Amino acid sequence: QVQLVESGGGSVQAGGSLRLSCAASGNSDNWIYIGWFRQAPGKEREGLTLIKISNGGTNYADSVKGRFTISQDNAKNTVYLQMNSLKPEDTAEYYCAATPRSLSALTWYKSDFWNYWGQGTQVTVSS
Repeated sequence: QVQLVESGGGSVQAGGSLRLSCAASGNSDNWIYIGWFRQAPGKEREGLTLIKISNGGTNYADSVKGRFTISQDNAKNTVYLQMNSLKPEDTAEYYCAATPRSLSALTWYKSDFWNYWGQGTQVTVSS
């Protein structure tokens, strides 16, 4: 089993920054990848980015590329999401997720391929 705990959400004005944290615990064989997703009211959950724990490889959705950065601190079993140049449309509940599965460019952003989820943290960006 894997437990994921997000923190760092809050309210910020457009153009501002926030850093989210995802602390993982449990069987580390189950977090080959850790990713970040978000879900706004009335919308589907959107895959934003992921990191492969073993080698630090990353991928990003076009909607956040160049503004968001994922990173890891292996000593703390923690993955971060640095969010810069925030826009009102970034307002959503943000979730981290973990999976032991092999992922591809065609699958990483799909919720079904992720086994473990955190409880979420709210990010609100005002104009």
